[in-house]
Amino acid sequence: MYPKLYLKKNDFLQRKHPWIFSGALKKNNPSFNNQPVYICSDDDKIIATGYYQNGSIAVKILDFSEQIVNQEYWNNKIQQAHLYRKNINAFNEHTDAYRLVFAEADGIPGLIIDHYNGHFIMQAHTTFIHQQKEHIFQAIKNIFTDRCLSIYDKSELNKIRAENDIPKDTIIKENNLQFYVNWQEGQKTGFFLDQKNNRLRLMQYAKDKTVLNTFAYSGGFSVYAAAGQCNTVHSVDSSSKAIDWCHYNMQLNGFDNRHQSFVADVFEFLKSAEKNYYDLMILDPPAFAKSIHHKHIAIQAYKRLNLLALQKIKKGGIIFTFSCSGVVDKFLFYNTVAAACFESNRQVKILEYLHLPPDHPVIPNFPEGEYLKGMILYVE
Repeated sequence: MYPKLYLKKNDFLQRKHPWIFSGALKKNNPSFNNQPVYICSDDDKIIATGYYQNGSIAVKILDFSEQIVNQEYWNNKIQQAHLYRKNINAFNEHTDAYRLVFAEADGIPGLIIDHYNGHFIMQAHTTFIHQQKEHIFQAIKNIFTDRCLSIYDKSELNKIRAENDIPKDTIIKENNLQFYVNWQEGQKTGFFLDQKNNRLRLMQYAKDKTVLNTFAYSGGFSVYAAAGQCNTVHSVDSSSKAIDWCHYNMQLNGFDNRHQSFVADVFEFLKSAEKNYYDLMILDPPAFAKSIHHKHIAIQAYKRLNLLALQKIKKGGIIFTFSCSGVVDKFLFYNTVAAACFESNRQVKILEYLHLPPDHPVIPNFPEGEYLKGMILYVE
């Protein structure tokens, strides 16, 4: 059915990593680019199905068995992902937004699908997955039937973003809090669903606090801080549009009387911020490094950001600090934050480590999927 590729060593079977690098294959064939392929052992036994792409990662695995990638295949894959979210209670009467498909963790490298109150937002990160989008769309319709209001392709490869009759936004519910989500103009798929559990955790610390939410985007952490009965929350972001959405989300939940926002560079804002004013800070920057070549620059930025916060926060204050950069692993992030703590001359306790929520699962054979890491710091 599909072209065959052979491994130099069969120990790939033991690790079941979903990527095969070009150097691990006996022979690469550029003519297979963006096609399904079979991975075979020395005795010609098919041990996996994937798709080929020219580059250092030659094959991304779809299944560790022989498969035919057709409509039935996509129906089964999307259904499996849906059943997992159903079993972990990712959606219920309190929450109608969640990640439906999380790439390698769901056995579909290159595909992200987020669900927002009946609207499905897809991002295809490889050409092969983008070529399969009609099958993927049909699978969503087959499984969700009348619960599917629209499907929007926000892939980088998609030249036409949407037809006129496809909605661009909605109001979602997350832990009974409301949020405006605009997937057409917003970052990623419109909202950062990966921080769902960490926002809920923040709410437990927010009571009677003066809160600073940096890189606030549409105010997810700000809304939760207000829901946790903080005294006041300040939101800072360099995007005026994001701050407008942040204002709207505070209004949706009736918290705008305790909120003030600033369109500003976060580093400059922290430099000029009054010392000992804030007693709870959220540091949730965008990925400072998206490739290994920028790792050192990213580490310096994370250290500088955390150092500024440590220098300004009130005694007895709490910092939620995060990195979403995949090339900065949790150990490197911990060491970077630790270096900022030492340089600040503040006594710091690590209260908790923070992670992705269950609808963004991490699988043992693909630890690289754990891109989000965070800590809750207590500063004396």
